[in-house]
Amino acid sequence: MSDFLEKVYDPQRIEERWYKFWEEAGFFRAAADGSKPPYCIVIPPPNVTGSLHMGHALNNTLQDILIRFKRMQGFDALWMPGTDHAGIATQNVVERMLAAEGKDRHELGREAFIERVWKWKEESGGTIIKQLKRLGCSCDWSRERFTMDEGLSRAVREVFVRLYEEGLIYKGDYIINWCPRCQTALADLEVEHDPHEGFLYHIRYPLVGREGAITVATTRPETLLGDTAVAVNPEDKRYKPFHGASVRLPVLGRIIPVITDPYVSMEFGTGALKITPAHDLNDFEVARRHGLPAVRVIDERGVMTGEAGKYAGMDRFGCREKIVKELKGDGLLEKTERYHVPVGHCYRCRTIVEPMLSKQWFVAVKSLAEPAMAAVREGRIRLIPPAWENSFFDWMTNIRDWCISRQIWWGHRIPAWTCAACGKEIVARQEPKVCPGCGAADLNQETDVLDTWFSSALWPFSTLGWPDDTPELKLFYPTSVLVTAFDILFFWVARMMMMGLHVMEEVPFREVYIHALVRDPEGQKMSKSKGNIIDPLDLMDQYGTDAFRFSLAAFAAMGRDIRLSEERITGYRNFVNKVWNASRFTLMNLGDFDPEAGPDDLPLTTTEAWITSRLQQVSAAAVRHLDAYDFDQAAHVLYQFTWHEFCDWYLEFIKPELAAADDPQARRHTQRVLVEVLGNILRLLHPFMPFITEEIWHKLPGAQGSIMVAPFPSPDDSLVNPEAEAEMELVMACITSIRNMRAEMNVPPASQVKILVYSPDRKLLEILQGHARVMGLLARVNAMEFAPGQPPPPASATAVIAVPEAMQDRLEGGTKSLELVMPLAGIIDFREEERRLNREMDKLSRDLAQAQKKLANEDFLAKAPPDVVEKEKERLQTCTEKLTKLKNHQKRLREFAP
Repeated sequence: MSDFLEKVYDPQRIEERWYKFWEEAGFFRAAADGSKPPYCIVIPPPNVTGSLHMGHALNNTLQDILIRFKRMQGFDALWMPGTDHAGIATQNVVERMLAAEGKDRHELGREAFIERVWKWKEESGGTIIKQLKRLGCSCDWSRERFTMDEGLSRAVREVFVRLYEEGLIYKGDYIINWCPRCQTALADLEVEHDPHEGFLYHIRYPLVGREGAITVATTRPETLLGDTAVAVNPEDKRYKPFHGASVRLPVLGRIIPVITDPYVSMEFGTGALKITPAHDLNDFEVARRHGLPAVRVIDERGVMTGEAGKYAGMDRFGCREKIVKELKGDGLLEKTERYHVPVGHCYRCRTIVEPMLSKQWFVAVKSLAEPAMAAVREGRIRLIPPAWENSFFDWMTNIRDWCISRQIWWGHRIPAWTCAACGKEIVARQEPKVCPGCGAADLNQETDVLDTWFSSALWPFSTLGWPDDTPELKLFYPTSVLVTAFDILFFWVARMMMMGLHVMEEVPFREVYIHALVRDPEGQKMSKSKGNIIDPLDLMDQYGTDAFRFSLAAFAAMGRDIRLSEERITGYRNFVNKVWNASRFTLMNLGDFDPEAGPDDLPLTTTEAWITSRLQQVSAAAVRHLDAYDFDQAAHVLYQFTWHEFCDWYLEFIKPELAAADDPQARRHTQRVLVEVLGNILRLLHPFMPFITEEIWHKLPGAQGSIMVAPFPSPDDSLVNPEAEAEMELVMACITSIRNMRAEMNVPPASQVKILVYSPDRKLLEILQGHARVMGLLARVNAMEFAPGQPPPPASATAVIAVPEAMQDRLEGGTKSLELVMPLAGIIDFREEERRLNREMDKLSRDLAQAQKKLANEDFLAKAPPDVVEKEKERLQTCTEKLTKLKNHQKRLREFAP
């Protein structure tokens, strides 16, 4: 392997090679032997059906940064990987495959269908894992889990049986969310509500035994077939005369009571509410309070039942149209208003969900929610950022029992059996042979499976080996942090808290870092329908994984969504290239450097003391920001230091020493410091940019083993040197000011200038004289004179430089500034420069007038594409700014002209 780097960095050439090296060397594997302090993250298990999207990329990049950082800090870092069996999603994938073959799951039967799903999982279910490896994720793949593997299945059954035995799992009638397409119940969180343009129908319910009618307003007239009462608020004066009355149900003619209940809003619609207990949760609760029957008029397919009378067998939406027509004909439709209706959709197939009375399995979660809320209140679990606490408490306070049964085949089958002989319900850890009640052997197992989120809720302890008392469980539970998106805070995170505290009697994680969403450049959520999805795999192919990862981290500001664009990633690809080129320059100047020669006796120069001091402060800031999950701040600090201090300044400062062939000891000393500083930078950057840093690390003289297990830089306070930092800050300010004066006065790049440095402080002048050589090289100055102060020569540009506060105490009289003077006579032809400026300003003025004319044209603004109009606005702004600068330059030029 060559000691030098290729001229151009090629990510494709190195990324796969180094990932294979890390994996084969076992660097991802946690020891789990107690020899180091533990640090553990459990991955939010991606669906086995999934492929890497931008949310995965952000979430797993942040986790990998943390795990690499802690591993380098000396922790026994375990990143537990795995995938979720994703019940409904996976079953849908395989059912679509069967449909393409002209088959369905019922033809195959349950066992054959499940075998087909396992076969698909083995053949195609590993896609997301391969893509996570492409991202550089350093998970302990030797411990990879699957929510339906043998160990996790045992954990699921154990928890189910325990909760059942404790009376926390029960079977009962309840209003559930039903997907007619997926043919299964959905938890509340699995229903996505979107606004629909619908109608509010005002329907007259004729009173029985007296004149008149009560008018109710509803968005779903087809459900009136299942009405068993009309309810009014007992405080509503409009309906006092009708308390205890009865009405005749339109269409069917059934007599139903008028009841009073405080739930009814006096402000909505007419203040009278139709009660349909079998198809609305709130109506169901009202009916329970009043002992009303529940009439189911829509079945699992979304088709009207026999209870719907003449509408039986019709689709629910077709029934709506027919009923509205009939109501109009009977004179019972008082009016129809346009109305925005929030309609629930299945989160998987987008079918409109049907609230339906059904017998399902539930977890009684109220008693589980309180310990979870207490853990957050008491700080045993920290939500980061804490702004999420209010949402968490609101949801947990109003939590409903969790419907955990699903009417599908792929998943953890509920461990419950019913005796055909005596009807006894049996819940057991092992399949029973006979009924414990009557001894009969004819037992039928529950056909439903558990909600996918039930097994996921056990993830932090089941993956570590529970219910066995494994070394991993003892060492790594509770886990250190959970990194997650906010959209599964209630789906998953809250449920893990409840289950962990109940089963393990301990929190599942100490901290929860909740990151934001990755959006498109305009701030829109990415979706297939909008066509604005950015594929992370394409970005990694185009820009390299390190640039992509660093971009995500750099924009991951706490609590703020990321607007991602290729232009922004291009900027960080430039940073990756900068690191590569700076390292290449360094290695090209280390050909004769022997890292085994030991330290030299030379003290650090002011430049070296400055970069070393800054390195300590940057290391401290990186540790502080990463520990606080301020990924963007950590990335910013490392970017600024590496690009602007190390590359732009330090490497330029030391070029003369590296070229000093006549002083080998000084050259070797400079090389030693350079190697140390670059080595530290590579280690600081490694969690963010693992591939390029590993490649460079193996070329660096004296580097040992893999950078993955090299120690993360720890700041040494004894090396912090405020005096050196202040001194170099002043030197850099002087160089920058001279460069600015050259640019402003249009001094040709090849022209060498003379600089006069004026200050009444002799010590300050002595300090700057010590840097005269490097200032001359970097600012193209052929002569510098230092004097206490005198009137500047005619036709001179001047600049006043503030002396850093940290230096002022070292100077005589606390000097606060110095003056730089650049004589321009003989360097600039003032008349020719003015003519050039006039020509340039004339052209800009014409361009400006043209842009103003276009933007004042209403026809242009109305017909031109938006991007063309935007470009014209940018052109106007650019011309205005340039013209202002040139006028200012002209003004200064006239002041200096002899």
